[in-house]
Amino acid sequence: MIPGAPSALLALGALSSVVIALFLLRAMPRAGFALWTAVMFLVPVWVGVALGIIWPAILALTVAMLVANVHRIELVAGDVLMAVFVVMLLGLHVLGRVGLGETVVGVLEWAVPYAWGRVVLARVDVRWVSTAITLCACVAALLAIVEFATTWNPFILIPGQEPLYSSWNTLQERGGIVRVEGAFGHSIALGAALAVSTAFAVAAPWRTAPKLLAVGLLGAATVLTFSRTGIVTMVITLVLAVWLLPSVTRRFKIIVTAVGLVGGLVALPIVSSVLDAAGREAEGSAGYRTDLLVLLGQVDLLGNAGPWQSLVSGDFYLGYFARSIDNALMLALLRYGVVPTAVVLAVIVSAAALALRRESRSPAAIAVLGQLPSLVVVALITQYGALLWFTVGLALSWHGRSHDGEGRGPATERGATATSRPVRPLTSGIAGGRVGSQNIEGGEAWRSRG
Repeated sequence: MIPGAPSALLALGALSSVVIALFLLRAMPRAGFALWTAVMFLVPVWVGVALGIIWPAILALTVAMLVANVHRIELVAGDVLMAVFVVMLLGLHVLGRVGLGETVVGVLEWAVPYAWGRVVLARVDVRWVSTAITLCACVAALLAIVEFATTWNPFILIPGQEPLYSSWNTLQERGGIVRVEGAFGHSIALGAALAVSTAFAVAAPWRTAPKLLAVGLLGAATVLTFSRTGIVTMVITLVLAVWLLPSVTRRFKIIVTAVGLVGGLVALPIVSSVLDAAGREAEGSAGYRTDLLVLLGQVDLLGNAGPWQSLVSGDFYLGYFARSIDNALMLALLRYGVVPTAVVLAVIVSAAALALRRESRSPAAIAVLGQLPSLVVVALITQYGALLWFTVGLALSWHGRSHDGEGRGPATERGATATSRPVRPLTSGIAGGRVGSQNIEGGEAWRSRG
């Protein structure tokens, strides 16, 4: 046998498997999207392969879904802005102003999920999108409730790539109570992801009873994360979705409002008691986020802020923040500079702004709008970052379709064409270790080796 033949055969077999998988994902877009959503909510970020960089399952599958479902779309201003951001990022990397890890984050963790969100509705019905996200989020929420009741998280038993596994597999406590985190590796990431999903649950094409059950599950699990970010953004998203989405009936609004008020009265003392028991830990967490503002003085217009970790500014030794930057906006400023961050932030704002007008309103736009506060209190960690950027792209794709998100996309698995209005062209457009151990040098969730 020729030396090296077994390796060549293995490589050929792997390549063939990838090609077959891409054909299947192309032929069955609904099943593919359901698989993607299940991986998003139920597969930890440390599960993946190392090929130059660590490829978590959700990142590899997102790339595969994008390649398999590539489709011509009408460009909007957000697409141009994202393209400008990627070009700037690659140029700054070539010039040595942005490191490889940060470049990987911007391209693979931000731009690729965004692009997948932009093309998905060309292949999948919007009803299916809302249903799949809601169902998978509800499964994750149910498992989180079981996790709280048993203090057992099955996901941490799944082996995975280092250093991701060691960074994210430790359960957290607050006030002596274990905070649920499911497959997301952190309670804040789970809470934020459930908050995003709430808008889709409200828009799901279901009857009142199952929709109420879904919203209740998501709300209960979010409370059990004991994440102030998750709880606040979940409440914001729920209120916006219930009162802004045209498809929501008066009956559903009344029931959700009444049950929400009662649930809030029950949950508030519980959350408050846990935060009070946490004492200095909770206060220190909030104070730390305020202290991060001192880093603004180190931000450059273009590129990485440089070795600021060795500096002292006033009473602050900036190396104190080197291990963790719990602020997505600040982290982007330090990594990429003011101009690239402003460009990419404009993409998010353009998606959120769509929720303010009835004709462009969608559950995706409302979900993005509800997440704006989280950008200054948490980094885009683990799957949460990919989910947020997917939702941003989805909001821009949803724009111009049915008002309530219950219409059909332009193409279905049977090749039918919907009677939806086209996405507005460019000329009419509107110009992302652990939280507490977020490594500024290595990326939110996965990083380049060597």
